[in-house]
Amino acid sequence: MDRHIPIHALPEEIQKMSPEEKVCKYCGVSYLILHEFKAMEEKLKAMEKEVKFYQGSVKREKGLQEKLQSLSQEFEQCKIDSESKSERIQDASMQLKNQQNEFQRVQKELSHLQQELKTKCRQSQVFRNRYVK
Repeated sequence: MDRHIPIHALPEEIQKMSPEEKVCKYCGVSYLILHEFKAMEEKLKAMEKEVKFYQGSVKREKGLQEKLQSLSQEFEQCKIDSESKSERIQDASMQLKNQQNEFQRVQKELSHLQQELKTKCRQSQVFRNRYVK
């Protein structure tokens, strides 16, 4: 659509007229078609900018939705990994506790056996001394 740019500007008195004086009150047709075309062109430019903005926003929204979905999946995977690691930590803690209990039991047994050994050594020493006498 080619735009017609007038060579001569409208006289100031016509430019200063209110829109009601430029439009026929009976049929609504503008007396100054050029003025109406300019107003409509400005509205069209504004609407084109708005449409471009909304087209861009649709693309941005789709991108953001894809990113959100990706982050949601990543979050779920991290959550599953975290639960798995928590279970492994609990298992390792239980094993450590069992091994500590076993270690304490073995230490007590060792202590008891050392006591017995000392007792037996003393008895052996006593018997050796008797035998030597």
